[in-house]
Amino acid sequence: MTKEELERGKNEDHLKLLVSRMEFRLEKIHQGGGKAKIEKEHSLGKLTARERVNHLIDPDSYFMEIGAFAGFEMYEEHGGCPAGGVVVGIGYVRGRQCVIVANDATVKAGAWFPITGKKNLRAQEIAMENRLPIIYLVDSAGVYLPMQDEIFPDKEHFGRIFRNNARMSSMGIPQIAAIMGSCVAGGAYLPIMSDEALIVDGTGSIFLAGPYLVKAAIGEDIDKETLGGARTTAEISGITDYRMPDDPTCLSTIRDLVDKLGTFPKAGFDRAEPRLPKENPSEIFGIVPENSAKPYSMTELLRRIVDDSELTFYKKDYGKTIICAYARIDGWSVGIVANNREVVRTPKGEMQVGGVIYSDSADKAARFIMNCNQKKIPLVFLHDVTGFMVGSRSEHGGIIKDGAKMVNAVANSTVPKISIVVGNSYGAGNYAMCGKAYDPRFIFAWPNAKIAVMGGEQAAKTLLQIQTAGLKAKWQQLSPEDEAHLLHDIKSKYERQTTPYYAAARLWVDEIINPADTRRAISMSIEAADNAPVEKFNVGVFQV
Repeated sequence: MTKEELERGKNEDHLKLLVSRMEFRLEKIHQGGGKAKIEKEHSLGKLTARERVNHLIDPDSYFMEIGAFAGFEMYEEHGGCPAGGVVVGIGYVRGRQCVIVANDATVKAGAWFPITGKKNLRAQEIAMENRLPIIYLVDSAGVYLPMQDEIFPDKEHFGRIFRNNARMSSMGIPQIAAIMGSCVAGGAYLPIMSDEALIVDGTGSIFLAGPYLVKAAIGEDIDKETLGGARTTAEISGITDYRMPDDPTCLSTIRDLVDKLGTFPKAGFDRAEPRLPKENPSEIFGIVPENSAKPYSMTELLRRIVDDSELTFYKKDYGKTIICAYARIDGWSVGIVANNREVVRTPKGEMQVGGVIYSDSADKAARFIMNCNQKKIPLVFLHDVTGFMVGSRSEHGGIIKDGAKMVNAVANSTVPKISIVVGNSYGAGNYAMCGKAYDPRFIFAWPNAKIAVMGGEQAAKTLLQIQTAGLKAKWQQLSPEDEAHLLHDIKSKYERQTTPYYAAARLWVDEIINPADTRRAISMSIEAADNAPVEKFNVGVFQV
C-alpha cells in the first residue's frame, strides 16, 4: 500500500467516524421527548410529528429535513429542546414538493422555544423564496412561558409567523393547516390565516384563550371541547373547513387537497438526463484530510459529485485558489464556485496558499458569478476557505477592492445559491463564499465543517495575547504553566463554537449532511428553487 493510499484510508476512516457520530445523534433527536412521551401520544390516538410526516409524504420518497439539529445542546437547564420541538423539511406530496412543518408534542407539549420560532420562520422563508406550498401540522401548547421575552415581542419572533402567513397569501403560495392537537393563544392565528384548515375530532382544539384563562378572565366555566373542539369549530364558529375523525384520515385529505393544486410559473433552469459521476462517489470520503490544514485537490472532490465527472473550467489557469466551473449535478446545469486547497504557483512564479482568496481569484469568481446570473444558471458554493490573503503585498495590490467585487456579486446574485461547507469557512471568506448572511437558498455542512471568524489556533493565541496584556497592565504576570493552561481553556471553548453542531443548533446552516448525500441535497434544492421565477440581476457599483 502506497503512502497516498494510506493517507486516503486514514481520511476516509476519520470522516466516516464523524458521519457515524452524526447519525447516532440524529437517532436520539428523532426520539423527541423520549419513548414515554411517544407512548402517551399513541394512547391518545395521536401519531407523533415524525409519524405524521411519514404518512403525509409519498411512499418511499425522500424527505429533506431542515434543522434537525436546531436547539442541539441548548436550553439544557429547561430539559432541552430536541429539533427545536418542530419537524421541518421538504417532502413530496402527490409528486409535488411541499414545505412541511410539524409540531412535536412530545417536546414540552409542542411549546415554542426561541429556536422553535426561528425554525418556523426559516420554513416560511424557504416556502416564500421558492414559491413552495406549505403544510402545517399543528400540535402546540403555545409559547414556552419561562422564555417568553425571547420569543414574543421582537421583529423576528413569534408574531412574524402570522405576518408571513398574510404575506404568503398575497404571494399566492398555498397554505394548508391541520389542527391535530392543541392550538392556543396567538398560535391560533396560524391555521386560520392559512387557505384551508382541518381539525381532528377528539384531539384537535383551537382557541385564543383556554378554559383556565377564560375562567380567570371572565369567570366562565367551559370545557376545552365545547370552547374550541372539532364540532364547535366546524359546525358553530365555522373557522375550520374540514372535520376529520383521526390523524390518518386528516393526512390523507391533505394529500388530496395538494393533488388538486394548479401549476405556477417556474424559473426554467436547464435539466438534462441525470448521469452518475464516472469517478467513484464513495471515494469522496478519502479526499478531505483529517487535518484541516493539509492541502488537497478540490477538483478531485468535484469529479465525484458532478454528472459524468465532467467540469468546464472558467479561467482555469488564472486565480487558481478558487475553482469556477460549469457542470451538471443530477442533470441540473450549475455554476460551481469552490475553494481549491492545493498550493499553486502563478505564472509570475509566486506561491499561493490553498483555501485563501487572493485578488486574482476574487476577481475571477466575481466575473463568473455575474456570468451565471446572466445565463440563469444556479450557483453552488463549496466552502473550504480560511479567508482573504493578508499582508502588505496583498493590501497594496487592492485585495479589499477585489474582495468587495466578489462580495458584491454574491450579495446581488438573483439565481439560487446553494452553499456546502465541506471544510473550513472562516472570516470574510465565509461571506464571499455565500455564507448564511448572503441568503443562500439552502446551506448545508459536512460533519467535519468549521465555521468561525478564524481558526482555533490563531484565535486562541490572539485571545491569549489580549488577556496577558490586560494582566500585565495590572502588574500581573502569568507563569508558562498558567499561560499554557489558559491557552488550552481558550482554545477548547473557541473550538466548541466552531463545530457544525454549534452552527446547526442555531440554524446558521440548514442541516449537517452525510457527504455521500451532497448530490441529492443540491439536486433537491435546485428543484425547489426552480418553482420561483428569477428576478432581474443588477450588480450595482463595482470599485475597479
